Amino acid sequence: MKFFKTRPTKEVLTGRFRTSAEVFAMRKEGDVHVAEVRVAPERAVELFHGLTEHMPDVVDLALEDFRTGRNYRGEGLHLSEVTDTVARLKVPLAASGGLELSVYTGEEQLCLGPMLDLWIYAKSDRWLYLLLGRGLEERVDLPAREWSVGLKEFTGAPELVDAVTATAQRLTLKLS
Repeated sequence: MKFFKTRPTKEVLTGRFRTSAEVFAMRKEGDVHVAEVRVAPERAVELFHGLTEHMPDVVDLALEDFRTGRNYRGEGLHLSEVTDTVARLKVPLAASGGLELSVYTGEEQLCLGPMLDLWIYAKSDRWLYLLLGRGLEERVDLPAREWSVGLKEFTGAPELVDAVTATAQRLTLKLS
């Protein structure tokens, strides 16, 4: 009697830890190219951090904390300081959301919304190629967001509130 052993199936780790559909839609509104990116929340935070490296050397930063109601702004910041700041915020932000984070210039803006949606606004289409290079698939229609919270419902998350306050102090951001 023979026993046949089947080959084990390969498990793809990327599919295990993030949604299989990492997609974006690109459209043009007037002279601005708009990319709406739909990925898992943790991946959106990671992707936002990675994409900030493609911004110019001097950028502006805006933080809107929906838990405290505070808005911070910083102008003319060095990109290395901003990417370091985003790296420090990644873990508490991915765990809690509730913070709108924008890195921008007069030509382009990366925005991570309070529900960890990633948006890109630019006067050129270079972000299309950067998103494709990151392995995202362009689609005409995006799947619905898997979760939603009202902006007034963001509570708790003292680690994130402390991290945002520390960020504002370290970068000398102004309350607006």
